[in-house]
Amino acid sequence: MLSYIKAERRSPAEFDQALVWTVLVLLLLGMVMVYSASIAIAEASRFTGNQPAYFLARQAAFLGVSLIVALTAFQVPVGTWQRFAPWLFMFGIALLVLVLIPGVGREVNGAKRWLNLGVANLQPSEFMKLAAVLYAADYTARKSALMHSFRKGLLPMLTVMLVVGWLLLREPDFGAFVVIASIAMAILFLGGMNGKWFAGLFMLALGGFLVLILSSPYRMQRIFGFMDPWSDAYGKGYQLSHALIAFGRGEWLGVGLGASVEKLFYLPEAHTDFLLAVIGEELGLAGVVTVVALFTWIVLRAFAIGRQAAASERYYAALVAQGIAIWLGVQTLINMGVNMGVLPTKGLTLPLMSFGGSGILANCLALVILLRIDYENRALMRGQPA
Repeated sequence: MLSYIKAERRSPAEFDQALVWTVLVLLLLGMVMVYSASIAIAEASRFTGNQPAYFLARQAAFLGVSLIVALTAFQVPVGTWQRFAPWLFMFGIALLVLVLIPGVGREVNGAKRWLNLGVANLQPSEFMKLAAVLYAADYTARKSALMHSFRKGLLPMLTVMLVVGWLLLREPDFGAFVVIASIAMAILFLGGMNGKWFAGLFMLALGGFLVLILSSPYRMQRIFGFMDPWSDAYGKGYQLSHALIAFGRGEWLGVGLGASVEKLFYLPEAHTDFLLAVIGEELGLAGVVTVVALFTWIVLRAFAIGRQAAASERYYAALVAQGIAIWLGVQTLINMGVNMGVLPTKGLTLPLMSFGGSGILANCLALVILLRIDYENRALMRGQPA
């Protein structure tokens, strides 16, 4: 009897409470910072009805819908996600095609990335990231015995990803293309792809990215602006120079919540792509380090969940967990690097925190699938069916 009680005490909880709370902290902190970063622009815009809380209200609505959808999605077993992965991927491609049709896709600042649903805009590339994780994991798990073959293992996935990349570059959305390419390559590598083929694919991708940059004047301008933003602080380097000023003003503990100056029409996209710069100004180095630490913990935890699934011979679940880690890790790294001037300016939001319904919903779905994988891992550890 005593041994049974001790075994029960050692039995793992049904779900990872620490992961849930970490995600909720980032979501709520993001909502607060979106409100702070958007007050001035919302109050001055006719589009928002001059309502200071316009973006806060929409972000709260996006978050509420996302959490409801996530709670529903948590009930779906991982095996069901695997069965529907190819269909979800094809649906994602259909959305990417739809957004390029004249009169259907909504164009903003020269980019056609959104579908107007009336109450909100849908950004298909955000859901394509999740579809890429699910499909690449399914493909790799099914073709594991062929991962050392270029023709049978690598070429089909490469062809499909080139189609996706071509559609994304037509929008254009170079940032999403980089993230999705990173997801696919990482999952193939983790699934046992031949090391030589991976190295060759990596060099090919690097060469392709360089060609895309060199062949595009506006991408070249971003590179030059990134290398020395102060040489043209009112032109190519405008965004980055003001982001760096925001970080500089924040110092150790920040100027205080709501007291940012850069968000007052100086720093463009303060509530979306450059939210971290506002966090740096208002909450200082302490706030930035806290955000970095929370994201780092989520990524490391996702890899740990993937290893636990692999130890239980649940290879699809393992690859999905690790793919989610790659997705969130790469996108967070790029966004933070852009904000801090370490990487060229790119239109990628900060996961879980930046304003945007499509991003919040896609991120919540990804993390709830990660929680489901962990839930099934824990059930197996307790000797129960997943």
